[in-house]
Amino acid sequence: MVRLRAPAFWSQPSAKIRPLLLSPFSAIVAAITARKQRQMGWTAPVPVLCCGNISVGGTGKTTVVLDLAERLLQRGKNPHILTRGYGGRLRATTRVNPAQHTAQDVGDEPLLLAQLCPVWVGADRAESARMAVAAGADCLLMDDGFQNPSLHKNLSLLVVDGGAGLGNGHVLPAGPLREQPLQAFARAQATVLIGPDKTGFQERFGKVASHLMRAGLRQSDTISVLQGQRCVAFAGLGRPEKFFEGLKNCNVALAQTVAFPDHYFYKQQDLARLADMAVSLQARLVTTPKDAVRLPEYFRHKVITVGVELVWQNPAAPEILLDQFLNEAAG
Repeated sequence: MVRLRAPAFWSQPSAKIRPLLLSPFSAIVAAITARKQRQMGWTAPVPVLCCGNISVGGTGKTTVVLDLAERLLQRGKNPHILTRGYGGRLRATTRVNPAQHTAQDVGDEPLLLAQLCPVWVGADRAESARMAVAAGADCLLMDDGFQNPSLHKNLSLLVVDGGAGLGNGHVLPAGPLREQPLQAFARAQATVLIGPDKTGFQERFGKVASHLMRAGLRQSDTISVLQGQRCVAFAGLGRPEKFFEGLKNCNVALAQTVAFPDHYFYKQQDLARLADMAVSLQARLVTTPKDAVRLPEYFRHKVITVGVELVWQNPAAPEILLDQFLNEAAG
């Protein structure tokens, strides 16, 4: 699978010529997405909460899903997670088994999510939902799928990366957006902006983004073992610079950073290059949990994994959101 980097002009609101030239194609994409949303999806007998986004690339959806799933478990619920399983080779709807499946089978994010609760991968969200309910799920969390109309959502939460915002504000291929922002905000019941607002998102969209909440990211406790050590950090994420910046903010000395495409499957030559780099720089290798599940086991033991946790600006906000989700579904 070929994974290309996003063109630079997608993140440049000042870019005019290329978005203008591509605008006819963007109009077609926006129209197709809008028409899809008029389709009626299957209504599950249990509540469904979708964590989605408007733009392509990483925004932090999986981190939000993990946070909400853990809160639902603490409430005594039995949540199951539905996801497409991007990058995996299995096509049939499948329940993820971390002891059996690899990232090549089901994708990297499903393996991480399955460490917390049951996860189903498949393009048909309605079929995944039916199988999850039959397996005992009393509520469902969708990791992505906001633009997928096959399953009715009781509550939709849009996730926005504060560092990237909505890019240049144009729909694919003129920009990174999957649909027109106003249409997306009209269908969502809440929006969470993660990290510092570097693009003025709140000023531009605060009045139309439903129930806007703020959250930040905090490095996991494993970062403490890196204090005072030189490190080579590598990551294949939608925005790997977020990972590198987080390490620097925790006073980790980065001798080198190496960025790979999102969901990248590491080759032997990549691993050899990273190992040689660590030796020559006398540094420790460090990466993300999402990258770690894509590494062969022998190499994973050579790498320190540092994850992130969600920190809500208003600690009560996610609990209020879940109250609304569960109460409205019960009503």
